[in-house]
Amino acid sequence: MNTELLFSPFQAGNLVLPNRIVMAPMTRNFSPQGIPGPEVAEYYRRRAENAVGLIITEGTAINHPAAVESTGIPNFYGDGLKGWAKVVEEVHAAGGKIIPQLWHVGTARQIGADNQPNPEALPVGPSGISPSGEKVVEPLSVTEIADIIAAFAQAAADAKRVGFDGIELHGAHGYLIDQFFWDKTNKRTDQYGGDLVQRTRFAVEVIEACRRAVGPDFPIVLRFSQWKMYHYDEKLAHTPEELEQFLAPLVKAGVDVFHCSSRRFWEPEFAGSDLNLAAWTKKLTGKPVITVGSVGLEKAFLSERENNHRENDRSNSVQARLEQLVGLVEREEVDLVAVGRALLVDPAFAVKLRDHQTEEIIPYSDEVLKSLN
Repeated sequence: MNTELLFSPFQAGNLVLPNRIVMAPMTRNFSPQGIPGPEVAEYYRRRAENAVGLIITEGTAINHPAAVESTGIPNFYGDGLKGWAKVVEEVHAAGGKIIPQLWHVGTARQIGADNQPNPEALPVGPSGISPSGEKVVEPLSVTEIADIIAAFAQAAADAKRVGFDGIELHGAHGYLIDQFFWDKTNKRTDQYGGDLVQRTRFAVEVIEACRRAVGPDFPIVLRFSQWKMYHYDEKLAHTPEELEQFLAPLVKAGVDVFHCSSRRFWEPEFAGSDLNLAAWTKKLTGKPVITVGSVGLEKAFLSERENNHRENDRSNSVQARLEQLVGLVEREEVDLVAVGRALLVDPAFAVKLRDHQTEEIIPYSDEVLKSLN
């Protein structure tokens, strides 16, 4: 397997990367009271030292009382920014590039759950409907929507000021931005609701506000998905035509790179074509794309407990899937490759891939979630 292309430089506007390997954002919950400490900085530095071209941080809380649901999730405001400044310093010292993922969970936040910041704050969403379909709160008012958009923009400005290399907006997996996209959670009849294109308006206004906050040259990445957490078969777009209509206003708003979240990167997105979600997105928009989904794993996006009950399909081996991945890049169907759990368990994953030592890649285990490796 020739992995040379995965380790060739890549540039999208002002985002200049030494290679095509991206660390995917993964919630870790190791930032007490929302402040990332030295252990977090060292955690990210280890990946930068081991040939990861771009690090996308775990989801970070924008400055809104109901943004996240755990006090261990890092804030992207106040004292949290001081911690992030140290993370940026460490990653840059190791020769890496890093962008924060800016996050609001919307109605995925549980009412009355333990260990969440601002426990008195109720979850918020476009129609007050949770991803499970329950009406849990009143819909956001237009004024409240404007406040959240402003919080995203302030976070973007702070990212630039602190020294990050761009930002990623979390518009995937059934969280707030995605709740505006999704017809199950967006029943609004005003300017933020309607058909799929009309339901992009909130995201468009977030992107535009962030663009105004950071200027024309600071990279903006948007992560989106068809699937939602615990609703894996959901789709925003059922055809390439619908996907093109959905993406067009987001491109116009100022997205530089699309991070296309799939559970398995090798699965075709639509019938009649082998292209995955990222490849379709690149084809339809001309924008650079990041593909993601069980890269470097023998088994797809299931818990270890679920996988233990499944027969290991030899065709699903790390080597075979990595060869498929290289093919996507060789055919220029995708530009960048995000690696999640494989990098979480093995900081040297990229080095081992580069040096043709895939047999030495440490296999994933849920045990790794208990500490910052």
